[in-house]
Amino acid sequence: MKRTVNILLTVFFMGLCSFSQAQDYAMLEKVAIIDFEVETLDYGTVEQGSNGTRIFKFINKGNAPLVISDVKTSCGCTVPSYSKAAILPGKEGELQVNYNTKKLGSFNKTITVISNAKEVRKTLKIKGTVVAKTEVALN
Repeated sequence: MKRTVNILLTVFFMGLCSFSQAQDYAMLEKVAIIDFEVETLDYGTVEQGSNGTRIFKFINKGNAPLVISDVKTSCGCTVPSYSKAAILPGKEGELQVNYNTKKLGSFNKTITVISNAKEVRKTLKIKGTVVAKTEVALN
């Protein structure tokens, strides 16, 4: 009986050790983590035809290089620009978006970033209101 208990305890501890090793290997997995400073950029109120370019800043908080493979927008009025080069762990990057401010009214658009990060798809938002340029009275 004592021998059976010793065998069971030995098997239990061996299993526990192998489970712990599996967790250690999982922590060593190489993965990129994209962390944006903000996920929604508010343009506020802007004049028609003004500069519609804004920048989303991010950092790769993972332990593997981050590669953005594509950026999709909810309409053709928003044009993204980003580096195709890998962002190394701990380094910062930028995603530039240019909203066409020729159209009057409120806007609320989405930008989907597709990368090799742990969270493959990340959705960002821009919002604001475009108003008509005010006429300057000439004296």
